[in-house]
Amino acid sequence: QVQLVESGGGLVQPGGSLRLSCVASGITFIGYTMIWYRQATGKEREQVAIITGYTPSIGYSNSVKGRFTISRDNDKNTVYLDMNNLKPEDTAVYYCTAKLLEEHWGRGTQVTVSS
Repeated sequence: QVQLVESGGGLVQPGGSLRLSCVASGITFIGYTMIWYRQATGKEREQVAIITGYTPSIGYSNSVKGRFTISRDNDKNTVYLDMNNLKPEDTAVYYCTAKLLEEHWGRGTQVTVSS
């Protein structure tokens, strides 16, 4: 079955950096569009970054553009989210998804930005 496992979250001070990873299994990874979402407590879910398969094209939400970088390693079935210059408003649970005909979700990893 399809499984997505996120890791790399944690507590970081404002201005700091984190790298999130999401390892996928049970899919032909290269064919899937990979997406990072986040959801803060009491707020709606937000799509943060997206990267397509085969010939990747990339997109970011305005809230993270210039600070976050999404990338993928098709040999490792892994998508990454490099987060720099983190702000308290980046605090959320971050989820990765794999999307083709349907969208598969991981369980998420908590990112907390606080001094």
